Amino acid sequence: MGLLDIFKKKKKGEEKTGAKTQEASAQTTSLEQFCGDDKETYEALVETMFLDPRKIGVSMKEAAENAKNYEKGKDLTRAKVWYRIAGGLAIYEGNVEKVVEYFSKCEKLSPESSYPILKNPEKAVAKAQEYYKQFLQS
Repeated sequence: MGLLDIFKKKKKGEEKTGAKTQEASAQTTSLEQFCGDDKETYEALVETMFLDPRKIGVSMKEAAENAKNYEKGKDLTRAKVWYRIAGGLAIYEGNVEKVVEYFSKCEKLSPESSYPILKNPEKAVAKAQEYYKQFLQS
């Protein structure tokens, strides 16, 4: 019977960790709290903006140049990554035109991906700017 007890103990432990995982996923992020009931803006920003873009080691211009170079070299995966970085930095800078340009390129390079930020970029960038002013005080 000792062998069966070992398996029973593992199951009890697994149940406890499952409950902790559900609790952790129920917690809201600062971005989610900031956006509140505006789920559309939250969905637009959650996958595209950097919560602290000051920690990115390249500028928007450098990221865009890297993306273009990789695109010319037919390395579309890396090009997409660099366009996403450039787009995230454009959100931080508040440049709506560049946000649309870079995320449109991402969508073009990877049609299976969609970017909700392209539906209403002005609203999303404005909300991101408010977030940065509140949470990234220098």
